[in-house]
Amino acid sequence: MRQLLSTLSLVALLQLVPNIVYAQEKPSTEKLSNPIAKVVAAKVMTNYPDGQFYPERLLSRAELASIMVKAFQLDKRQAVTKENVKVTDVPFSNPAFQDIQTVLKTEIMKGYRGNLFFPNQRVTRAEALAIFAQAYGVFQFPDETVNEILAPYPDAASIPAWAKKAIATVTTEGFVNTDAQGNLSPLQPMTRGDMADVLSKYLQRQQPQAETPAVPGGHNSPESSQ
Repeated sequence: MRQLLSTLSLVALLQLVPNIVYAQEKPSTEKLSNPIAKVVAAKVMTNYPDGQFYPERLLSRAELASIMVKAFQLDKRQAVTKENVKVTDVPFSNPAFQDIQTVLKTEIMKGYRGNLFFPNQRVTRAEALAIFAQAYGVFQFPDETVNEILAPYPDAASIPAWAKKAIATVTTEGFVNTDAQGNLSPLQPMTRGDMADVLSKYLQRQQPQAETPAVPGGHNSPESSQ
């Protein structure tokens, strides 16, 4: 009897194996649509030493500099060969020293008077989106077009003048996220989670798209040219 129960238990366990494997694999599939998982997998942003991402934490200028270098491979641009920029508040011992030098040399970010960078200063959404757009390439829309693009957002009037063209760029490209009311919240601090959302959309855009198959008798088919 005991042997029979052991045999039945083994059979039941074997039947559960596919379900266990599926349960282990399922999260990896779900991660494909998770912005945080995307940016961490792409090594554009990283978790803290304890393994947590902390999406609610605010983004600093030093963090943003490192993210821009990784996301846009700024260290491969010709400008990085220039002589180092003097920044009195970012010593060589600062972990972000090289990334800060890179964003300054490529003019993706700028310092302040007195050769200061303020690496620990938190950035607003307007600042972060403008810097992202600078690395991506700001579209040179005329002012009228910029206003038309931003008009649908309820808080468009609160966007600083210097950031409007850049934010019009990221909204046009579909990179920006909004709150439930459609607000851009340009003067609010940029969180790590918000930045991950913007970057995940950018990374998605970089993935090669499947070619459109030729339709028999269509404009792309050999038959249509005959």
